[in-house]
Amino acid sequence: MKVIVVAGTPGAGKTSVLLNTIKFLKEQQVKIAVAKIDCLYTEDHIRFKKTGIPTMVGLSRDMCPDHYTIYNIAEMVSFARDHDAPMLIVETAGLCHRCAPYTTNGLGVCVIDATTGPNTPLKVGPFLSTANVVAITKGDMISQAEREIFRERVVEMNAGCRIIETNGLTGKGTSELAGCFTDAPEFKYSEDIMRHNAPFSICTLCVGEMHIEKKYHRGVLRHINGVQEYKGE
Repeated sequence: MKVIVVAGTPGAGKTSVLLNTIKFLKEQQVKIAVAKIDCLYTEDHIRFKKTGIPTMVGLSRDMCPDHYTIYNIAEMVSFARDHDAPMLIVETAGLCHRCAPYTTNGLGVCVIDATTGPNTPLKVGPFLSTANVVAITKGDMISQAEREIFRERVVEMNAGCRIIETNGLTGKGTSELAGCFTDAPEFKYSEDIMRHNAPFSICTLCVGEMHIEKKYHRGVLRHINGVQEYKGE
């Protein structure tokens, strides 16, 4: 089985890019299953289902969507196997710039919006810097000079990635991205590990503390001056 995990900032065009790629793969007789992960609500799974692809949806709610993706990857793989699909595509919300839902034996794809500014690749963290493929969207809406600067920023953060300029409306980059999907390594659930550690600042806010006064807080805490400390047992 091949597992492709697609992450990116909200509104980057992940679903539109994937729909074009799925259409291309279907024409190549590739059987696919999709898992759509979001936080509170989504209708994107309906768009996937309209392509005739088996689709499951997961809502992470109070859990980080990337953590939720990793924790539930076994159920997603089982879903794909139940539908005899040798390729599983997981689209995750990817809201936290400190998380990266990619595993060592999966294909990590970062979808990033070129209109968000030339410094965005420097800000989004490991879901770009640890990706195998970076799909840049909306490049047609900025100048050639801006596109080149944006591309250089991506290379600065991830020199080893494959950069593909895509367009969710026209389908630009679809065949190239589909080729990356079919060339993905075999996924081995029992042997796989994450490429990047999850954020380590686990604190009382993470588990539901509502008070804002510092005396109520425990765990790994970072102060405004950069000093980090652990409070607790």
